[in-house]
Amino acid sequence: MDLTKLREQIDAIDKQIVELYEQRMDISRQVAEYKIETGKKVFDKEREEQKIRSVKSMTHNEFNSHGIEELFEQIMSMSRKLQYQMLTEKGSIGRLPFIGVGRLDLENVRVVFPGAEGAYTQAAMQEYFGKDINNFHVETFRDAMIAIDEGSADYAVLPIENSTAGIVNEIYDMLVEFENYIVGEQIIKIEHCLMAVPGTKIDDIKTVYSHPQSLMQSSKYLQEHAAWKQISMNNNAFAAKKVAEDKDTTQAAIASAYAAENYGLEILERGINRSSTNSTRFIIVTNQKIFLKDAKKVSICFEVPHESGSLYHMLSHFIYNNLNMNKIESRPIEDRNWEYRFFIDFDGNLADSAVKNALRGLRDEARNMKILGNY
Repeated sequence: MDLTKLREQIDAIDKQIVELYEQRMDISRQVAEYKIETGKKVFDKEREEQKIRSVKSMTHNEFNSHGIEELFEQIMSMSRKLQYQMLTEKGSIGRLPFIGVGRLDLENVRVVFPGAEGAYTQAAMQEYFGKDINNFHVETFRDAMIAIDEGSADYAVLPIENSTAGIVNEIYDMLVEFENYIVGEQIIKIEHCLMAVPGTKIDDIKTVYSHPQSLMQSSKYLQEHAAWKQISMNNNAFAAKKVAEDKDTTQAAIASAYAAENYGLEILERGINRSSTNSTRFIIVTNQKIFLKDAKKVSICFEVPHESGSLYHMLSHFIYNNLNMNKIESRPIEDRNWEYRFFIDFDGNLADSAVKNALRGLRDEARNMKILGNY
């Protein structure tokens, strides 16, 4: 067999495939125009399933059947994306329920942060809002979410991710549970310090208190003191406060230098997390559906059908619209074994046509898609 001739035959067939594809997309444009006029939805799951069954039945073996299924899933996906694009261009996708603002209103507002005085969360709040902002603190992340949900605070500052320890699962879950939205973020460099009441020597210590993530981030240092009992606290600042109040030289806390100063503790060791790049990202959350007009990052979450290729098809909306996806996380869905909710951050602004186009496709094809914020 002559390989050159075989390749020439393939080239001829490919040319026909391209011509037929372009004919099909031209008809898809006409379909989109019809849907724009009639208000009919782009995604027709039942019609597409019928089409897949029909084209599979035309094949002559199982291998080709699977190949045709995959091919036509892609063709129909591209057809939908073209139609979403046309809907966007015609202004027929409806307005997103978010209002663009030039700046956040910081006059006569209250900000809540979880933890106690001296928490990293307080440092993030002051970095973002300034030291003179009207603020108060609560014990837990949930308390902070409830405060803005009920209106006793206008904004909350919450940790969502650490560069070493990873995401804060509880925050991701509560962003779905509450109708609160991200409007900003602040990154704080983390330097954990070992602290105790003045006069304490390292040899005196028997128990160390801190947040679980801080204990984990300081694990190499703590391995050198394996005899110390490690006790988890809800917040680093709570740990520092307890040690200060107990005045027990057998106790120490792992927290920030800011917490040591706030509670009058002596720093015994600095930088015990031993990472010059350890940082925590905090989000600024409110109960209003607003976004800054110069915002550059969008956060969303959605669920997908528990079937092969479903996540792949959702992610294709970012590829087609040339959107840079910079983060994806998954969280298990409560009471639905082995099903997951996906959280995605990508570059863009809710006013951008490409973003609107991608979100329209995701809203039609994913389950329970929610915009978490644009900031």
